[in-house]
Amino acid sequence: MTELLWDGKYKDGKKTSPIRIALPFQTIETLNESATDRQKRLNSLFQQKDDTTWYNRLIWGDKKYVLPSLLPEFAGKVDLIYIDPPFNVGADFSFTTTLPPAPDDGDEQTTFTKEPSIIEQKAYRDTWGRGLDSYLQWFYETVVLLRELLADTGSIYVHLDWHVGHYAKCVLDEVFGYENFRNEIYWYYYNKMPDTRKGVFPRATDTIYWYVKNKSSNYCFNPLTEKRDTPVKQLVRKKVDGKAINARDEEGNVMYQIRDERVVDNVWRLSMLQPADRTENLFYQTQKPEALLDRIIKASSNEGDLVLDCFCGSGTTAAVAEKLGRRWIACDLGRFAIHTTRKRLLSIPNVKPFVVQNLGKYERQAWVQAEFERPESRLEQERAYRKFILELYHATELAGYTWIHGVKSGRAVHVGGVEAPVAVEDVRQMVIEFLKLVGKERALTINGIDVLGWEFAFELNEIAREYAERNGVDVKFKKIPREVLEKKAVEQGDIKFYELAALEVETAVKAMTLVLNLKNFTIPPDDVPPEVQRGITHWSQWIDYWSVDWNYRGDTFHNEWQSYRTKKNPKIELSASHEYEAAGKYTVLVKVIDILGNDTTKALQVVIG
Repeated sequence: MTELLWDGKYKDGKKTSPIRIALPFQTIETLNESATDRQKRLNSLFQQKDDTTWYNRLIWGDKKYVLPSLLPEFAGKVDLIYIDPPFNVGADFSFTTTLPPAPDDGDEQTTFTKEPSIIEQKAYRDTWGRGLDSYLQWFYETVVLLRELLADTGSIYVHLDWHVGHYAKCVLDEVFGYENFRNEIYWYYYNKMPDTRKGVFPRATDTIYWYVKNKSSNYCFNPLTEKRDTPVKQLVRKKVDGKAINARDEEGNVMYQIRDERVVDNVWRLSMLQPADRTENLFYQTQKPEALLDRIIKASSNEGDLVLDCFCGSGTTAAVAEKLGRRWIACDLGRFAIHTTRKRLLSIPNVKPFVVQNLGKYERQAWVQAEFERPESRLEQERAYRKFILELYHATELAGYTWIHGVKSGRAVHVGGVEAPVAVEDVRQMVIEFLKLVGKERALTINGIDVLGWEFAFELNEIAREYAERNGVDVKFKKIPREVLEKKAVEQGDIKFYELAALEVETAVKAMTLVLNLKNFTIPPDDVPPEVQRGITHWSQWIDYWSVDWNYRGDTFHNEWQSYRTKKNPKIELSASHEYEAAGKYTVLVKVIDILGNDTTKALQVVIG
């Protein structure tokens, strides 16, 4: 068999394999689950029973970790896979987002470009860092894992264009088998504005390769029809003795029929999204029209089948699968892609319950084990980890203390662990030790604490800060970015620690009703373009979306109410209310997602009745 070779495909005579570390998923949000179903699930957890209820999944993470983590549960169970991987060597991971109007400024919006996060830049380097060689290795490892996820009767559609399509076809033939290739589909976006200045015929097509896992299986294929531009007159044909002949009426006249439909072939004449489209266009860089995914999902799956897209972008695959009654799993590396998809799904009437997941602490634990392997003791491993984070933060290690780990620019530094959020009690211990440090280390001028953490307890920002201020200690909470896990990002010095946003919420209880009013929201300016900062005249412009869990019970955040901006309706509500059925003490969680896709969560304790 002819084989396509590239640098890195083989190592020591064997094909280089994808990462196969299977990590548990961590559910960070549940959406549209009824109170009854929530209680059933909680009961199954308390009784240590497996909950078999299906929830569609929206997963934030790198597919090189996400795909092997899906294998234990979904190997051989996915009915349809659609992927639209980056196929342009000049691919741009930036996205256009909107600076919404202030409350009294009408509906006028301003767009600006958000540069890609370090993790997205790193993904780009991994994909194209060595040019076509690294792209092909990355693509090969991806489709190997996807084939293992695919059911024996399943199909995969791979969406590419002229840049790499011909190379990718060779890889797909190798992984899936040439005999399992079904079609080369051409998406002809006829409404693209032609540009003849480039010295070539204007390009108006993408290529979609359709493979099945096993052509001998009873794989799903539902022939499709489409409306003709103009009805046509056709002969009526019938079979006689196995031969097709012209049908005739009782008088012997040849029969005709008017046909306003035609069978869909492998050239799909479907319009691309237009800037004037206010109903579907989310102005996401790689967004595809729903009509395209509608055709793929209808052709190669049935109601109830499982559809996977591990480059979900704006969420077109998940949205169409939801509307067509399919189950779905959608994944993406970009935080903003996950947020865009979540809003898009919530806009679908009667959307089925779904969860937002990541690999969270499990990915961090695996990273610590791999990077800081210390056979001597776990304490040595933890110290090596803290030292590494301190170096990235450009802080000096300080030995002899339990809660204070370093010093930087006149401030003490604490490094949070990978397994649990920084809690209020942790901050209390830091403050106690800080005061001892100030009295003991006379040579040091220290005026506050920088708390570095992967995650923070919901109530931390306000309660812990108030406690610290009562003791005369200035505390700042800074997030350890996920980019720390990526060796190349670390080597290139691409690590920035950002201070947490601050959210102020006012509560009012009237009998059995709780009213929430957002009063203020501030985010650190480090990650915000100057022109955007200048355009902010009211704090609410930072907020793109907020939601409430009216009765948080320590399981996961349940989105029971939300308000968010859309292109059509850029306004956002700043108050929400809920009527409780029973009196008592409740924990209410408020989650805000800003215009850059970052989330902030605040816990409130209320007494009802």
